[in-house]
Amino acid sequence: MPDLILFDFDGTLADTAPDLAAAANLQRTARGLPPLPYEQLRPVASQGARGLLRVALDLRPEDMEYPDVRDQFLKDYAAGMDQQSELFAGVDALLGQIEDAGMRWGIVTNKVAWLAEPLIASLGLKAAVVVCGDTTPHAKPHPLPLLHAARELGTDPARCVYIGDDLRDIQAGKAAGMPTVAAAWGYCGDAEPVTTWQADAVADTPLAVWPALQRLASAS
Repeated sequence: MPDLILFDFDGTLADTAPDLAAAANLQRTARGLPPLPYEQLRPVASQGARGLLRVALDLRPEDMEYPDVRDQFLKDYAAGMDQQSELFAGVDALLGQIEDAGMRWGIVTNKVAWLAEPLIASLGLKAAVVVCGDTTPHAKPHPLPLLHAARELGTDPARCVYIGDDLRDIQAGKAAGMPTVAAAWGYCGDAEPVTTWQADAVADTPLAVWPALQRLASAS
């Protein structure tokens, strides 16, 4: 079995989409637009402001007004980010299995620290390492955040597994030399299907991760 299991946060460990979608819809109502259905915003929740503002307002990072709108979105999100967010069903049991097997686990997220760390704490998660979007000079899909997490715990990247619900999670894991598991229960984006990401394994639920880890270990 691997020594260290690393997880993405939004859409993998925690179902944060309801609060993210609410903040995105606040940007619409401020402009006199009707709220979008939650189902339309959920798939891009793992993409943060970049994805949510694209869907909610057809706004992209290269647009002149994007920085101001993003800052307001983040302010609104911070004010209500713990209203509906919760761990996905089965996450507690999965983390228990990992710990009972003597392995450590951590979080590598593109969420910036001032948003990620309070929410992680409020959900009762006690990771061995937390790497946020502003911990290193690069965010995922760059491998540096994953390599930083492994280095912090003195672990060979090849002895880690990275689990995430977005294509860039799988890209980052592969670039870091880590086996990857696609979290198909998460948000998974609005483009390529999970089965096309070339992850080493796909898990439909958090409880399906443990058998996937066992299969990866037996195949190595």
